[in-house]
Amino acid sequence: MDLYSLLGVTRAASSADIERAFRRLARRYHPGVNPGDAVAVELYRQVQEAYDILGDPDRRRRYDRGGETSDDAVEATVAFEGFDFSAPAEGPVAATFSELFADVFRQAARDKAAPARGVGLEATLELSFKDAVQGGRFPLSIVRQDRCGVCRGDGRIARAPVVCPTCGGRGATRWVRGYMVFTRACDACGGGGRLTTQACRACGGAGLQGRSEVVHVPVPPGIVSGARIAIPGRGHVNAAGGPVGDLYVTVSVAEHPHFRQVGRDLHLTLPVAIHEAVLGARIEVPTLDGPVRLKIPAGTPSGRRLRLRGRGVPPVPGVDAEAGDLIVEVQIVLPPVQDERSRELLREFGRLNEVDVRANLFGQ
Repeated sequence: MDLYSLLGVTRAASSADIERAFRRLARRYHPGVNPGDAVAVELYRQVQEAYDILGDPDRRRRYDRGGETSDDAVEATVAFEGFDFSAPAEGPVAATFSELFADVFRQAARDKAAPARGVGLEATLELSFKDAVQGGRFPLSIVRQDRCGVCRGDGRIARAPVVCPTCGGRGATRWVRGYMVFTRACDACGGGGRLTTQACRACGGAGLQGRSEVVHVPVPPGIVSGARIAIPGRGHVNAAGGPVGDLYVTVSVAEHPHFRQVGRDLHLTLPVAIHEAVLGARIEVPTLDGPVRLKIPAGTPSGRRLRLRGRGVPPVPGVDAEAGDLIVEVQIVLPPVQDERSRELLREFGRLNEVDVRANLFGQ
């Protein structure tokens, strides 16, 4: 950066001219005049640094000979080159200070910022009731954005070098706003002045391509519909680098025709014939692991609940010490009575067992 241009003076300027230029710019961009404006602070710092060198005769001589440079060694993509008062600043080029620098320094901040994390990917895993209760690892097909295999995520591939048409081979572009002059590295050639790459045809220059793959989702036993499982590093890739996004899987569990889950327990309504409930019986009961035999005590009423321990949701390793239970609710089912002999037997049963089953309704 040329310090004379920064102050808006020529190399033939006297010490008094340099001081006047410095005081004019310092008053305009002093942080006290522009409170909270980071752009003004940066420009004031550069103007002060230029005056420290050019305002000292010995340092100015060394600078003119090329022996002293600005202390600002930071390479910037956008540089303020100074002021040009030779042309009027009118119309669209006459921007206010804040309008002028906002896009410049915002772009510089974006260039220095660390690449962001890739976008997360949402997917749905559909499970049967049994698979959800028992848990396990289940395959899920997804399509996510990954780095292009041709350009390896760069978006460009090598080509025969040609002069950059945007900057004419200079490697930088220059523009004027108001009385201020700016330069920055040419976006097209990256500051090299020659085009040595071209957009990758495989990905259209995006650096990313859709990729299909199968992910095995770890599902804990007893998961319910609506639960979300996060799988790190299986989301979309950011072409600029940075961490890969995560995969978020929402679980959808199908209903079971007989079982329902309540916490770690499973519930089942079991039809029982009247004679089995009255006399007692040992009958087979379905479970998710296969049928087991359950004892129905004599005189079991409808609605009574019987418990089969350990036949519910399996334990989650490191979380649950024991499996849940299977809760069996008895539902007495009356058989169809289609002949007179059966009716007579029921009448006889009623005469032999005269009990008022509705007595409690009347407080007796």
